[in-house]
Amino acid sequence: MSDRFVVEADRRVVGVAVRSAGGFRFFSSDAAYAGLEGRTFARAKALATSVAKVTRAQRRRAGAEPRLAPTLQ
Repeated sequence: MSDRFVVEADRRVVGVAVRSAGGFRFFSSDAAYAGLEGRTFARAKALATSVAKVTRAQRRRAGAEPRLAPTLQ
C-alpha cells in the first residue's frame, strides 16, 4: 500500500490518508467527515469502516437510499 491515498465515499473525495507512526492519519476535505480529522487508524480497513459509519449517518439524516461503500485509492 502507498504512503498516502485518497479516501472516497459515495463517489466523492472526502479526504486523504497519510501513513504515519501507528498507521494512517486522516485529513478531511469534506466538513461532514471533520470528526475524523487528524485521527490515526491502525489499518486502512479501520479508516474505511469509520468513513462508512459517517456516510451511513449522513444518509439516514438525509433520508437517502444506501449507495456505494467508501473506497480507498
